[in-house]
Amino acid sequence: MELSGGRVVIAMRPDLAPNHVKRIKELTRKGFYDGSAFHRVIRGFMAQVGDPTGTGAGGSGQKLAAEFNRESHRRGTVSMARTSDPNSADSQFFICFDDAPHLNGQYTVWGRVVSGMELVDNIKKGAPGSGSVVDPDKIIRMRVAADVK
Repeated sequence: MELSGGRVVIAMRPDLAPNHVKRIKELTRKGFYDGSAFHRVIRGFMAQVGDPTGTGAGGSGQKLAAEFNRESHRRGTVSMARTSDPNSADSQFFICFDDAPHLNGQYTVWGRVVSGMELVDNIKKGAPGSGSVVDPDKIIRMRVAADVK
């Protein structure tokens, strides 16, 4: 994932969430995440991205069945966003700035930042409470490492 400050490397975890990893790869290969805004960013909690409308209400149009697992939501965890419906994850995901144990077992963890977490830390933060971001930072480009030559 290329941000304005450099590259963030996410190790995907198909052993935890095979269908989510498969979908993230499909969307990434289509360029879906390129230019996507970090529309909801809460200091000390997480940065959310992956909505093509930039509002938090959009997605790719393909819902995924939950693949909840025992992986903890710790600093650097990459997990799927969803509505109150456990099977509503689509394209939006979030990266945890800090440990968030209250999310454990309720959201599908599919990866972990293994390099570039300092760049994630520098993503523009949103308004207190809502996390809504004015003039948000964006993913410049996202690629599957296996595809990069």
